[in-house]
Amino acid sequence: MRKLLLAALTVALAGAGLTLAQTSVPLTGPFPGPNTPPTPRPLPAPEPPATVTATRNEPMALGFTPDKLARVKVPAGFTVTVMASELGNARMLYVMPDGGVYLSRRQQNDIWYMKDVNKDGRFDAGERRQVASNLPLVHGMDVKGGKLYAVGEKMIWVMDLARDGTLGTPRVFAEGFPDAGQHPARNLKWGPDGYLYASFGATNNDTPTQNPEEATILRIRPDGQWREVYARGLRHTVGFGWHPVTGVMYGADQGADWHGDNIPPEELNVIVRGRAYGWPFCYGDKNPDPYTNTSQIPNLTTKQDYCARTQGSVLTYTAHAAAIGMAFYTGNSFPAEYRNDAFIAYRGSWNRSEPSGYEIARVNFDANNKPTEITPFVTGFVFEENGQWKQFGRVAGVAVYTDGSLLFTDDQSGVIYRVRYTGGQ
Repeated sequence: MRKLLLAALTVALAGAGLTLAQTSVPLTGPFPGPNTPPTPRPLPAPEPPATVTATRNEPMALGFTPDKLARVKVPAGFTVTVMASELGNARMLYVMPDGGVYLSRRQQNDIWYMKDVNKDGRFDAGERRQVASNLPLVHGMDVKGGKLYAVGEKMIWVMDLARDGTLGTPRVFAEGFPDAGQHPARNLKWGPDGYLYASFGATNNDTPTQNPEEATILRIRPDGQWREVYARGLRHTVGFGWHPVTGVMYGADQGADWHGDNIPPEELNVIVRGRAYGWPFCYGDKNPDPYTNTSQIPNLTTKQDYCARTQGSVLTYTAHAAAIGMAFYTGNSFPAEYRNDAFIAYRGSWNRSEPSGYEIARVNFDANNKPTEITPFVTGFVFEENGQWKQFGRVAGVAVYTDGSLLFTDDQSGVIYRVRYTGGQ
């Protein structure tokens, strides 16, 4: 048994690296002549260096075996079962009205189709098949107008749907998107306004990049020929969607690594057109991140002033939990208080002394359809045994099944789980 990998890293970031002063012309008084030196703009006061001790802690990865299902915990009245296993890098899910399910496998660059034809509660080997291949880093999917749209690293494809789940030859819908870097998990969804929305994470951890489409959500015209940056300053918002009642757009953003056990927290944001969400200089509700470099802030402003002009989060969750998929619950089989809440798949940390994530969490909305808290819903995939942290599931995709149960994937062992409400029966 290999020992737990723990490596303490201390990072010092100098907060003051400004060497270039912008100039300006006075708005009053005599206009300066050609030999009059311009008036320099005052620079913000230097910030002292900040240090952090961060821990690399990757729980030992264990493969899924049926006996481990007993470790998975759900609230009273719910049960969890396995619908399929040995699926490879099982990532995002899309559920069709007739019960057919599309599954993207990012590492295998393909899409599978599954349907429980014999109604035994499983996607048996004969009920699943590959329907698209050679799609580099394919991840998020959505359906509109008899076509399936899928996004990879730098391209969005569109494929015709057949009644038996077969997909037509992939065609390019839009392309030329930013390089993926360390965040190749892209996602897309058709919005209520008829435009396609796609999220593209930052290529790095906490340094601004030159491509204006990185760390954004893009809004794409239905013909794929025009797009805009809808929201920016989002480090890696893979899971997003619109509340079924209010139509408000929400996104679950991943915070930066190597900033300590608890900074920055994971965020739930209301996504508004034209807003900036602070990455990499701010986190949570407009809080300056002490471990990012002041010299990289645009317009030579202070970190506090910059963060004050950003959009703050509405809720936060445990740092480094790594939000991936998000789905609003629109089924009828769960208790009434769950309807129109959201579920987020937190894939799990590698950068925290005590691991976080490795779970499905619930975003609770109140009677006014406002989010109030994020609480664990499906847990047990990570545990400590004999002083060593272990895990047997990295959850990724989440979707509501046609019967109102909840499906989610484990991309490490290739498992699809199903959560049903049985009321204790």
